[in-house]
Amino acid sequence: MITENIATLVNYGIAAGLVDEADRIYTTNRLLELFELEEYDEPAGEAVNDPSTFDLEKLLGEMLEYALEIGLLIDDSVVYRDLFDTKIMGNLMPRPSEVISKFKKLYDEKGAKAATDWYYAFSQNTDYIRRYRIARDMKWKADTAYGEMDITINLSKPEKDPKAIAAAKNAKQSGYPKCQLCMENEGYSGRVNHPARQNHRIIPIEIQGNKWGFQYSPYVYYNEHCIVFNSKHIPMKIEHNTFVKLFNFVEQYPHYFVGSNADLPIVGGSILSHDHFQGGNYEFAMAKAPVEKEFCVKGFDDVKAGIVKWPMSVIRLSHKDYNRIIELADVILEKWRGYTDEAAFIFANTDGEPHNTITPIARKRGENYELDLVLRNNITTEEHPLGVYHPHAELHHIKKENIGLIEVMGLAVLPSRLKAELEQLADAILAKEDIRQNEMLEKHADWVEEFLPKYDDISKDNVMDIIKKEVGIVFEKVLEHAGVYKRNAEGMEAFQRFIDSL
Repeated sequence: MITENIATLVNYGIAAGLVDEADRIYTTNRLLELFELEEYDEPAGEAVNDPSTFDLEKLLGEMLEYALEIGLLIDDSVVYRDLFDTKIMGNLMPRPSEVISKFKKLYDEKGAKAATDWYYAFSQNTDYIRRYRIARDMKWKADTAYGEMDITINLSKPEKDPKAIAAAKNAKQSGYPKCQLCMENEGYSGRVNHPARQNHRIIPIEIQGNKWGFQYSPYVYYNEHCIVFNSKHIPMKIEHNTFVKLFNFVEQYPHYFVGSNADLPIVGGSILSHDHFQGGNYEFAMAKAPVEKEFCVKGFDDVKAGIVKWPMSVIRLSHKDYNRIIELADVILEKWRGYTDEAAFIFANTDGEPHNTITPIARKRGENYELDLVLRNNITTEEHPLGVYHPHAELHHIKKENIGLIEVMGLAVLPSRLKAELEQLADAILAKEDIRQNEMLEKHADWVEEFLPKYDDISKDNVMDIIKKEVGIVFEKVLEHAGVYKRNAEGMEAFQRFIDSL
């Protein structure tokens, strides 16, 4: 059966445009070498007409079973299986220069969108973006006072099993690649504590005169979720050059938004050690949210500015010339970095530790450029050790992790544990069980007791819809907690004090 699998995989590679027909024999021989096969009877293999609907997971699964059987696959766990099936796909990959050449030709002849459309499909066809895992993510929309937000329970990012965690702990610590965002990941074989990337290709782009890379996130939380990263492993920093870089990218890819996580712990992203942005071809709820109060900064009468109707504290700037936006953004950033308002519990620093920073998001809307500046503060207290402007303890049963760029814009990325918990919770509600007596569900008890009285009729048909609706309400509160200025009269007065200070 393995020879049939190899023939089918080569058919897939040709149908997906990864392999040219002229490379059929060469690619077949590479795969025969990988599986240590000396005999091959040239089976026809299964025909592949549409790579996007072909069951690649099943095919690779059969090949992994054979590798396990003959001892090529060290262990039957997700970490080792991912390392090996990426190695399999690596044998179908064109060289980076070929991918870059194809992308550049499309960009020059047909424009940025044609180039990214091709590259996004390519990244899925190579199994770098695992379509079948993304399809398992739970996703739904939630109506809130701020518009329709996106909720996702991420199931596409595999969780390491105990054996792999132990192996990673005992493995020799390598400094290569320095992190998962480094250029050196392209074609890298991986290890137990670092994903394999033989099926990964990076598009080089120029940002502010420097070499950067453009790729997609393998876990695509939204359409064409891309990562734009510095070719050098240097820390993230929010400064004047950040705004310049964001607009440099939007100018080249006007159909994409791009934003940066903040540069401080708690309110920042997961990888602060490598300068990078995230973007994509998607309109988040925050981008749709209207400006509820316009204001004008002296010397910038030509720049449209206003406070956005959003649970977090957002200033939106708009102008045809993004250089004017950058000039005003510099003023706002500098003022916010040093801004203290004790009455609103905003401190620029305590004991020399800075607290104020910004999450910026750039986009083009019609003829104008836009920049959203989300004011962030990472101060902690004894009552809120994870952050005052962070989801508070009563919301941790749903969301405890950092509120980064993606959540800021209105997409909840919730932990995978919630899939099983919410399903069990639905059963427990229908059975009228005492949730406090259930070890897994006890954390949700206060929440359930709070929302249940709102619903007269709960049935098997609607219980999960009710739970999903209530999860959306929790996420709305999560963002309100993360907002430095609260959505009440006192909070908006404090926000106005900062605006006046500009």
